[in-house]
Amino acid sequence: MTGEPSATVRNASTSGTHDFVGRQIAWAAVSDRGLVREANEDAALVTNLSYLLADGMGGHDAGEIASEAALHALGAVHPTDRSSTRAAVLDALVTARRDIEDIDSSHGRRAGTTVSGALLVTFDDQPHWLVLNIGDSRTYRWSESEIEQVTTDHSQVQELIDAGHLTPEAARVDPRRNVITRALGAGMDADADFFTFPVVSGDVVLVCSDGLTGELPDAEIAQIIADTTPDAGAIAAELVSAALSLGARDNVTVVVAVVH
Repeated sequence: MTGEPSATVRNASTSGTHDFVGRQIAWAAVSDRGLVREANEDAALVTNLSYLLADGMGGHDAGEIASEAALHALGAVHPTDRSSTRAAVLDALVTARRDIEDIDSSHGRRAGTTVSGALLVTFDDQPHWLVLNIGDSRTYRWSESEIEQVTTDHSQVQELIDAGHLTPEAARVDPRRNVITRALGAGMDADADFFTFPVVSGDVVLVCSDGLTGELPDAEIAQIIADTTPDAGAIAAELVSAALSLGARDNVTVVVAVVH
């Protein structure tokens, strides 16, 4: 179930293709420091059949190390069937959490990271996406010109939305929007959510850090995908460019996978 992980993507871009059960997956990953932050605590990782992202926290050094540790552990998982892959992901998250808790930060803040992503698996002998999520990075599915947020943010504002005290529009500018309730490390709850849905030709899977969603509402993300699909590289580049044009107050990282 495991193998050697590939290099992470930070302050860079990369792209490629994968073949899986009669489908071709065109993918691209872009990670940018943004226009305000001094360092990029985000990172992305695409291995054979895994499309992953982590958004570190804890300060300049700790956040970078935490996101790297999470992706290193998850990148060693080799996806197969849904059940076995989910078990391997859970084991990898335990390893990552242990490694992150051991990080010493020069700023005295405990290191931690969000993680989100999609892995290609088989379920009932058919190709499926297995999505995992901890924190407020997100995975979306764009299908038939409609965008769906697959994951649910583990954040204080999401809890207020669920309780009916805040609208999604108000949450985007609420001062508590960066307060997360789950993370790998930082002494927080690290339980992962999992989601499964079929691999469908024409669909686009987007994994992104909150540096994108903090700048762009879902409707604008969907419009960019619609205007640039089926080119995964163009989608990723345009999304990051749009965030930069709006000020990019946080690191911005996206992973795009287009099913052909």
